[in-house]
Amino acid sequence: MNNSIEKILFSEEEIREKVTQVGKKISEDYKGKNPVLVGILKGSVIFMADLMRAVDINCKIAFLSARSYGNNSFSSGTVQIGDNLKSSLGEDIEGKDIILVEDILDTAATLYAVREKMKELNPASIKICTFIERNIERKVDLKPDYKCFDIEDGFIVGYGLDYAQNYRNLPYVGILKPEIYTK
Repeated sequence: MNNSIEKILFSEEEIREKVTQVGKKISEDYKGKNPVLVGILKGSVIFMADLMRAVDINCKIAFLSARSYGNNSFSSGTVQIGDNLKSSLGEDIEGKDIILVEDILDTAATLYAVREKMKELNPASIKICTFIERNIERKVDLKPDYKCFDIEDGFIVGYGLDYAQNYRNLPYVGILKPEIYTK
């Protein structure tokens, strides 16, 4: 598996430090509140687990399935969100502070669609927390409120990020060799 990685971008230690910093910031910003961290499946699982342990205030968690990549290295342009958002969350979010937790903010199409759909459930607020933000021009206006890292380019995997459902279990983030995803 490691032979598929061209270069390690963020080590396990760097990730731990950044996630701890973001967790502290969320704790400060939501002191006295009980936010709901909503992880976007599947990529956010590892980040979400570490982030919620770094948050030292009461918080709830929920998960939501949304995707636009499938098994490709590029977005399909079509965002798929669970049929019934309210029941998918397993949590009534009306009047609650929501933090959407995402693995990577790329085109932002998926997260934008999720945020707009969640607004229909009348939360008190919705903020965005992403593990990585890819600095590209987007068709939608969406910026994260919290983030760990920025990248410019390269197809990255590890720490929850995948290619065709593989590489999520790497403890670091690395650039996947192009010959792996251009076959």
